Amino acid sequence: MVFKAPLLDKPAPGWKRDLPGPNESPSIEPYPPVLSNPPNHVGNVYLELARATMRMRGVGVWLTPFMFLLSLIAPFTLIAYMLKEGMPPTIPSIFLLLAFTAALWGGVFFWRMDTAAPRDEPIRFNRLRRKVYVYRFHHDGLRPFSRTAWGVRTEVYDWDDLRAEACSVYGPMGSGGLIETITLAVVKPGTNHVIDRFHFAHEIQQGEMYWAMAQLFMQQGPQALPQFPRPPRDWNNEDVSFNLARRLAPKVQWPADMDLESRTAP
Repeated sequence: MVFKAPLLDKPAPGWKRDLPGPNESPSIEPYPPVLSNPPNHVGNVYLELARATMRMRGVGVWLTPFMFLLSLIAPFTLIAYMLKEGMPPTIPSIFLLLAFTAALWGGVFFWRMDTAAPRDEPIRFNRLRRKVYVYRFHHDGLRPFSRTAWGVRTEVYDWDDLRAEACSVYGPMGSGGLIETITLAVVKPGTNHVIDRFHFAHEIQQGEMYWAMAQLFMQQGPQALPQFPRPPRDWNNEDVSFNLARRLAPKVQWPADMDLESRTAP
C-alpha cells in the first residue's frame, strides 16, 4: 500500500487522503442509488447540491428541557441547604455553580444547534462563471448566547481554488466509532496554503461521489451527470409536521444579488 502525505498546509483534522483536484479526473463514478439526495438543481449554468453540517436533527429540542431541569438542581440544592444549615461550604458551592452553568449552556447549545441551522445548506457550482457559492451556517459552542457568532453567511469561491479531503475522526456516537466526512478546503491561488475550510458531505463514499459530480459538471456540463430516479427534494416546503427542529428551522433564502449571480452566466 502506498501512503501519500497531505498536499495541503494544513490538512484537515483526521485527514485520510486527498481527492483529485477540481480540474482532474474524478476518482469514482457517481452511482445515484447509493446517494442520500439527488441534486437540488441541474442545468446548463449551475449545479446545486444539498449539504448539511448536522446529520440528524430533532434530538436537541427534546434534550433542552431536560438540561434546563437539570440546571435547577444546583440552585434548589443551595437554597435548601442555606435554609436548613446556613452558608454552604465553598467547594461544594463551586461544584454546584459549575454544574448549573454547564447544564444551562448545554440546554441553550442543543436548542440553537437544532433550530437555528437552516433546513438545507446548499452549495452551487456555476460552470460558466467558474465560481462556487456556499450557504453556510456558522455557530460557536463557546458563545451559545451570541447573536453575531451564530447564523447563515453566504460565501463565494473560485472553483480552481477548491480542494477536497477525506477525513475520519472519533466522535460521540451512540455506539462509538468513526465519523467520516469529505471536507472542502479553499487555498490561496497558486499555492497549497489553506485559507478556509468547510464541511461538504457525510461519509467518504457519498462525499467522493458528490465531489465527482461537481467535477464532471464543471468540466463537461450537465450531460456528464447520471440520471437520478428520484425528483429533487423541496427542502423549504417539505412536510416537517413530526420534526419540531426542522419545523422551527429557517428556510433557505439566498441574498437576492447572490441568488441571481449564482444562477446566471456572466
